[in-house]
Amino acid sequence: MVVKAIELAELNTSGEIRVHIESTCNLDPIERAIYVFNKIGMNKTQERNGVLIYIAWKSHKFAIIGDEGINNVVSDDFWDKERYILLSYLKENKPGEGLCEAIRMIGENLKEFIPYQKDDINEQSNEISFGE
Repeated sequence: MVVKAIELAELNTSGEIRVHIESTCNLDPIERAIYVFNKIGMNKTQERNGVLIYIAWKSHKFAIIGDEGINNVVSDDFWDKERYILLSYLKENKPGEGLCEAIRMIGENLKEFIPYQKDDINEQSNEISFGE
């Protein structure tokens, strides 16, 4: 379900969307997301257009971050809507549905700034990655 949502969202944008899930996070979730982002190689896309949705489910923490190729062209509050939607679904204990909706929104909203290109290459796996 989530992988299919990523595949569909990436038809709207050249952005590379990934989801990483782990059980706990003892740091600020944005700091941890940045670490994971770099560790799984999302900072190595040609256009620096990666997006990571990070969730630490036992710690009840999450973050949505983008690489510099996105952050340089969008407003500082660009991810707020997706964060709000994901949080509302997580509070209802519907993480799968929340991820799918946030991913759909990311693809739709990035279309304006970094649209899908005919020669686009999928540089990142669409599979969910898992941590500790």
